[in-house]
Amino acid sequence: MQDATFILLVLCLVGSAGAGSAAQTSDPNQQSTIKNPQSPGIIKSIEFEGNEKFKGHVLRERLGFELGDRLDPFLAEGGRLTIVEVYRKVGYSSAEVSLDRDQLADGHLLYRIEEGPRVQIGSIEFEGNDTFGDGTLRQVIKIKEKKWLLWPFYFTEEAIEEDVDRLREFYYGQGYLNYKIEAHNELTGDGERMDVTFVIEEGPLYHVAQISFNGNTHFTEEQLRADLELHEGEVYLKAVADRDARKIEQRYREIGYVDAEVRQSVKFTPEVEEYLVHVSIEIKEGRQFRIGRIDITGNETTKDKVVRRVLDEYDFTPGELYNAKVAPKEGNGRLEKYSQRAASADQVLIRPVPPEDGDPNRKDVRIDLEEGMTGMIRPGVGFSSDNGVMGQLIYQQQNFDITDVPENFGEWFTPWRTFRGAGERFSVRLEPGTRYSQYSASFSDPYWRDEPITFNTLGQSWKRFRESYDEKRLKGAFGFEERLDEQWRRSIGFRAENVGVHDLDYDAPQEIRDFHGDTQLFGVRFGVGFSGVDDIYDPSQGQSINGFYEQVTGDDAFGILEGSYTRYFTLHEDVLGRKTILAGKLLSGTIVGEAPPFEKFYAGGTSRYGIRGFEYRGVSTRGWQTNVANPERKDPVGSDWVFLAGAEVTVPLVGENFGLLLFTDSGTIDTGSYRVSIGTGLEIKVPQIFGNTPIRFEIAAPLLKDDEDETQVFSFSGGGMF
Repeated sequence: MQDATFILLVLCLVGSAGAGSAAQTSDPNQQSTIKNPQSPGIIKSIEFEGNEKFKGHVLRERLGFELGDRLDPFLAEGGRLTIVEVYRKVGYSSAEVSLDRDQLADGHLLYRIEEGPRVQIGSIEFEGNDTFGDGTLRQVIKIKEKKWLLWPFYFTEEAIEEDVDRLREFYYGQGYLNYKIEAHNELTGDGERMDVTFVIEEGPLYHVAQISFNGNTHFTEEQLRADLELHEGEVYLKAVADRDARKIEQRYREIGYVDAEVRQSVKFTPEVEEYLVHVSIEIKEGRQFRIGRIDITGNETTKDKVVRRVLDEYDFTPGELYNAKVAPKEGNGRLEKYSQRAASADQVLIRPVPPEDGDPNRKDVRIDLEEGMTGMIRPGVGFSSDNGVMGQLIYQQQNFDITDVPENFGEWFTPWRTFRGAGERFSVRLEPGTRYSQYSASFSDPYWRDEPITFNTLGQSWKRFRESYDEKRLKGAFGFEERLDEQWRRSIGFRAENVGVHDLDYDAPQEIRDFHGDTQLFGVRFGVGFSGVDDIYDPSQGQSINGFYEQVTGDDAFGILEGSYTRYFTLHEDVLGRKTILAGKLLSGTIVGEAPPFEKFYAGGTSRYGIRGFEYRGVSTRGWQTNVANPERKDPVGSDWVFLAGAEVTVPLVGENFGLLLFTDSGTIDTGSYRVSIGTGLEIKVPQIFGNTPIRFEIAAPLLKDDEDETQVFSFSGGGMF
């Protein structure tokens, strides 16, 4: 009888209409009403009873309708289901919501809510997983059991279904193509925990019977097979097959096939008992294009040559084959990133467009710049466990042009709006600090005389409080680095420096006392480098090698020889394109001849010769105290050679800004034993505030150390604007 009355009410209300103005009551959490009782066809109030988890205004925002809207019983019922879904998405799996039908007739919506308990994930079990252990599968799924230091994970149907999909994707990716996976959920007696069991039928492991290519005319099958990682007879791994398809696609796009698309798929062979698959690589080549005209738009301040010099360096010029590997039509290519950095732009878009003359073998190029604020006067603060705290007053222009002088007197007081447009870099830094203070001016031209040659010059004065003395330096330097091609480069640099050793402690080592006063140094440095990485600014794959030798003369004559090798591996890439990256590094250096202590090697801390878990300069040869009755080896005096080896994994946590660090550092010097430490940390990237340097907080524990070493468990670094 009640249901019939409700249906009759619905039919009556659907045929009615009303209008009115809405006004809410003073209680925003539980009740909203509209003062228009003469309009039965509109919503006069929206009320909730029994809601403790969510405030009324939160639920009201989810409904999709509001006070004053036409009263539609079907929408009112949909609102009830929406509220149920809101609760179940946060773990209230038994939540029930009812709609007061009596009050509905008068335009009042009253939802009565029985939230019930919020259900946590209880135990997580796996059945039928013969190949992969529980520990491996627990890393695949996202739901977690409650641990004593962790927040509880609440049960939702969506979370379980998503984890089932993750397990299916994992098994498929490992070559188990005929799997069956489902989840069984069981509520505990108290109704507060849900035990989850993933039941798995792994099925057989499939191997590759044959790999075939379809659609290829430019490359032969033999040429394409040379790039494959997957081969006949091996286990079918989807990730490897997808990677092979991408490599083939990039091979086409690199030589002008702008629209090339390559996909891989599998077909089961008739020999089911052998569990074999046929891998088919489908290729859509499209046409091959050369570059026509290149137009640059949006650069009101930045000169065209700033971008064109980058294009020239990578042979992206009219008449050349359109390299869609570095400038894909979908965007987000390396050439866009490099052009964006060269112009210090907010965004650069490079797109192929049909030529005006309709030439079918050519693509014109449109480059759109969105210019940003490239110059600023920035007060701020820098901090690190190596250098302490530094105040900062920095003027920098990332798109400097010395010819763009102010046109009137007022522009001299807004230097960030002038001296810009040529793609050069200029900065003045005033940084007084607690341990380290520096004052400097620097200039850099990445395309000196419009060639792929970087010219750098620096004037700097700094002071640092060392362990047993104060060190002051006044330095002038300049140098050139020529990029011979996309990978190789060579460099030469010059420096003139006055080094002052003053305010010695009474027990300062003799090695320091021998250089009390000022020492003048003049150096010339020769370097060579190789960079075979996928992105020179943010590498995730490849390797780099660097080496240099500097001959120093003046009050002392000696040489410094150093070499480094770094290798990057992408361990995992998620669906959002965020990469888990392993970086391994080797570094070694040696002194040729006799050098003063302030030019020798000091390891430890987070600097270039860092070993985290040890203090800055905490790994060094020690000098004997002077002027004491029972001298000890105390203060560091530097080492004649150093060797460091380390590895670090960066795991993305939230978006592009937060990453988890896992690392191990090791090394040795000309005295003492081998040092090893392990640690973890957090990396925060906020380029809008802190620039390209991330904030890092790291904790490391030394596993092997020397008796004279100074350790430090916690280290940090970062800085930014006030």
